[in-house]
Formats: sequence, structure tokens, C-alpha cells
Amino acid sequence: MTSLLITAAALAFAPVPASAGPVSVRAARDMETERLSQRLFPLFDAAGRDPATLDRIKAGPGISPLLRARQERRAACGQDLVCAAQAMIWTPADLETMGRAAAALPDLPAADDGAPAQIRREMEGVNAIVRTYGLGQVPSYPQIDGAGTIDPQERQARLQAADWLSRTPRNLSAQALDPSIDYALALLDVSDRTDAIGYEPVTEGTNAPAMMRARTLDWNRYPFSAMILTGVGPEVDAMPLSPYGKYHLRLAASRFAQGDIPFIIITGGRAHPRATRFTEAEEMRRALIDRYGVPADAIVIEPYARHTTTNLRNASRLLIAMSAPLDNDALIVCNPQQSAYIESVQFTKRNADELGYQPGRIGRRFSPTELAFRPSRTSARIDPRDPLDP
Repeated sequence: MTSLLITAAALAFAPVPASAGPVSVRAARDMETERLSQRLFPLFDAAGRDPATLDRIKAGPGISPLLRARQERRAACGQDLVCAAQAMIWTPADLETMGRAAAALPDLPAADDGAPAQIRREMEGVNAIVRTYGLGQVPSYPQIDGAGTIDPQERQARLQAADWLSRTPRNLSAQALDPSIDYALALLDVSDRTDAIGYEPVTEGTNAPAMMRARTLDWNRYPFSAMILTGVGPEVDAMPLSPYGKYHLRLAASRFAQGDIPFIIITGGRAHPRATRFTEAEEMRRALIDRYGVPADAIVIEPYARHTTTNLRNASRLLIAMSAPLDNDALIVCNPQQSAYIESVQFTKRNADELGYQPGRIGRRFSPTELAFRPSRTSARIDPRDPLDP
């Protein structure tokens, strides 16, 4: 390994120039990276697929000198891999300039708050990935996010591989704009943290029967559009379901038996402990079917959320995908402690701090374990600042 890294360090720095134009059609399509790019960076990904859009962004006010300065910063690093990683960071001035360029192109793909906000989120997402997986910055949730403690030699190998990958042409990429997007994607890949695409498309697979049923459902027959069953991950290795998770299952099965809710949305990803092989929503689905006899076409899994904030955000996304009426309440079902927290001022503040908005409106309390919830379309915003669950 050491000799390989020494040989690698001797290679000349060969960046993809900012003025290079479209990546050659002879470049390989990396379908895994492609899927990750679509999931994390929808605006940059769409631009990479359309050379005309890429050229329009590059022609924006102040973009040419910005890209040239970024290229010069990277070139000045020579073979210093840490310096090269730091040079991939988008500065506050970069963010402002790119935002102005995006504002001049109203047809760019974006969320409800527009292209400038979307492109800023995506650049900040690149920064978050580079800092966490390249430079070793401690993430907001160090127990479940980030690369964890790794050998320095392995860290060096990941930096070198990401550096090479970001400059090896990939078809349908935004490399001709700036290599930082592919550098961030490569860092996740070499760190084995491509969690964000583990279940894509989420409307298919085990969710297909429920999605099919939702297409013909008379939603007006039900007082609630769905039950949102939140996760509580275990902290013990090799434990598929936590003790609280088993309690949640009993609550859900008992409530579903009343017959006034058409679907159970189970939300919980691979979070606790770090890099566990178990996905909470999958394990809970299996138990609801095998232990409680809940029909498979009444269950929708949301297999990404790692926090209570994203439990509700991602459940809202699934309700949108199911064409559920968003002016109807869903019902949050969970243990009394978590339910009280969801209703608290602290949780409202946490949503504002971490998501930048409220994923929905908390409504009437029906019992210590049941709360009404009105989902918000704002939850559809893609935010790669959390690259494991954007």
C-alpha cells in the first residue's frame, strides 16, 4: 500500500479544466455514481447531462474568473492531497456568485424556493462531504455519521482515490464545470457511505404493492391519510429491532386494527449503531407482516431517516409520492416520550435549525402515543448537506 501511494504521489496533477466543455462521449458511465449524483445534486446533475445548460451557467456573471481561481487554487496544491481537498471547498464568495448566476437562469431544476437556494444547498453539500469524509471534521451526529475512526494510511488512500476519480472523465457529469461535485461523490464512494441510494427508487421494491393500491384508493373513506410509525434504533450490534421498536410495533398493529387508516408508513434507516447492517423500517415491516398479520400492501417503508426530524420529513415525501391529499392529517404513532418531544418547542427549533423549515404541522393529540400531523410540500427539498439522507 505504501509503495502504491508513493508512486501515486509522483504522478502529475491533471485537473479537468473549467473551460473543457462537455465530457467526451468516450468517457465511461459509472451508473452507481450517476444514481448518487442524481439523488444528492439534482441541479448540478441535470446541468452535467445538458452541455447547453452547463455552458449557460459558465457564462453567468463572474463565473469564469471564479472557476479559474478555483482551478488555480487546486493546481497550487501540487501533490498535497489535504491541500487539494481544502481547495475543493466553495467559499462564501463562491456561493454568492453561483447563486447570482442561478438566479439568471430561471429554468434550472430546483425546489420550491428556487434555483439560487438549490444551488447553494448543493455547494454546501459538497463542502459538508469534503470536510467530513476528506478532512476529518467531526459531523453534527458523530455517533452515526461520518467515516468514524480510520487508519491514517487508509485516509490517505481515500483522499488519493477521490482525487483521481474526480479527474477521470465520467460521462453525464458536471466535471467540465468544476471537479468538486465528483470529488464529493467519490469520497462517499470510497468511504462506503452511499447510503442515500440504497433503496432507490423508493416507490418500487417492497413498496410497490402499497404504491399500486394508493393509485386507486378512495382517500375520502379515511379520517387519516396514513399512520407514521417512527423509528427508535438499537444501540447494540447485531440487534435488528430495539426494545422501543418492538413497543412501537404493538402500538401500530393495535391502531391499524381499528380500520380507519389505509397505510402504515414505517420510517427508520441504518443509523444505530454506526453502519449497522439492519435497516429499521425493513425489520419493522417484516415484524408487522409476520407477527401481526398486517397486509403487505398496507405498509410503506421509509428506509433513510436517522433522526426524528427526518422521520417526519421523509414520511411527508412518501405521502406526496403516493398522491395522498396533503390537506388531510396523518397520525404519528410512537412512545409517549418521543410523542411529547415531537410536540415540544425544542423539536420545532430543531427542525428550523437542521432542516430550515417545519416538515409539517403538529395537530391535535389523541392519546399519549398519537398526534395528528399535516405534511408540508416543503419537505420535498433535496438537501445534500446530509449526504446519507438528503
